[in-house]
Amino acid sequence: MKKIFVTRRLLKENEDKLKELFDVTLNTNDKIYKPEEIIEQSKGFDGILSSVTDPINAETISKLSDSIKIIANGAVGFGNIDIEAARKKNIIVTNTPDVLTDATADIQILLLLGASRKAYEGRLAAEKQDWKWSWDFLLGKQMSNKRLGILGMGRIGRAVAKRAKAFGMEIHYHNRSKLSSNLEDGAIYHDTLKGLFEQSEFLSVNCPATPETTKIINKQTLGYLKKNTVIGNAARGDVVDDDAMVEAIKNGTVFAYGLDVYNGEPKIHTEYLKLKNIFLLPHLGSATKRTRWDMAYRATKNLEQFFSGKKPQDQVN
Repeated sequence: MKKIFVTRRLLKENEDKLKELFDVTLNTNDKIYKPEEIIEQSKGFDGILSSVTDPINAETISKLSDSIKIIANGAVGFGNIDIEAARKKNIIVTNTPDVLTDATADIQILLLLGASRKAYEGRLAAEKQDWKWSWDFLLGKQMSNKRLGILGMGRIGRAVAKRAKAFGMEIHYHNRSKLSSNLEDGAIYHDTLKGLFEQSEFLSVNCPATPETTKIINKQTLGYLKKNTVIGNAARGDVVDDDAMVEAIKNGTVFAYGLDVYNGEPKIHTEYLKLKNIFLLPHLGSATKRTRWDMAYRATKNLEQFFSGKKPQDQVN
């Protein structure tokens, strides 16, 4: 049996399935391994089932045992893995697309609602148990019938658009290329960030983490927004310049910001913690039992396909 090193603890059903197929070493304590520990622990193994918390950069890949032939990443993203370094070392990398779409789109709507309706401030007021209703008490911004800009109209972006239509929102989007009319489903395409941001009253960030999208939301691009825009980010933390975002919140360009992802998570930019018009979640985008089961199942399927001589369905390099 092929030997698989699993970097994080999975749901029991998924671990049991892996045991049926492979000689598996599990992480029963769910320790987050450092790069040097991944290198050491995976010696002599044939494959790694990794998670988004594992930083598998070029240096780490260069030091992996030559026996490692595949890294099955249990996430839709794979920004934690240096794809080019893996390719040069003839290591296949896979991800788990599709299965996270609905859960992540749900969270994105929650971020936009929680931020725009002052959920954090509301919780603080409720906990004090001395709040009083008034005509101007914690007035938020209504989502219904507003313009929603979607940055990244992939599977998740389109799922967000579908949900936003239930609020009567007009959908605008920016992508690397214009979608076909059936995928657009009435959404309005902008070929520049400037064009999208100028039209957005709410902004849903759903673009992948790539060298091109790093800090794509920065002082310049935030300057394209109308005053009092609401932003939700369920994509990746490094697509946002945090200092520029804090400045935009303080000067009123951004009415409120909801985020589920962070630069250097679990650490959070200290200025965010000082602001009340922020709605924070601890990377819960895929956090439903069904979705986490599906993610591990899909990663296992990629391993199974590879070691049976087939091309994994979710190969990314």
